[in-house]
Amino acid sequence: MKTRTIALTLLMLFVGLTMSFASNPSIGTWKLNETKSKIVPGTPKNMTVTYAAAGDSIKGTIDGVDGQGKPTHNEWTGKFDGKDYPVTGDPNSDTRAIKQIDEHNYDLTVKKGSKVTMTGKAVISADGKTRTVTISGTDASGKKVTSTAVYDKQ
Repeated sequence: MKTRTIALTLLMLFVGLTMSFASNPSIGTWKLNETKSKIVPGTPKNMTVTYAAAGDSIKGTIDGVDGQGKPTHNEWTGKFDGKDYPVTGDPNSDTRAIKQIDEHNYDLTVKKGSKVTMTGKAVISADGKTRTVTISGTDASGKKVTSTAVYDKQ
């Protein structure tokens, strides 16, 4: 009887976590819509961003190009709780913090070492089909950068 209760409890926990991730409009693959975006030429571009459940966290996988057009790939695993989580594969950042404000709005903070290099906002449209990310900060050479990237959900 005790084994059955434990198994049922674990099943309900798993179902609850799955439902909470399923209702998160960020989960899925987002492809850059270059026509609608305003990205300064010669700066990095995130061409595809994928968010997927990873246990009780979320894994972000980002594929793009650097300022010279060479392919880039980096990953981030964390929660949308505003805390810093490590980034791998990005020479311009060590940590990212994403804070979910409500169902469709997120604040972003990117750091290199302990220094904030980028801040921004991500907004997901009411229909869940478009994600607009606006960032500002400094690039690796210390130059001020502002961009707006528009993504379409795949």
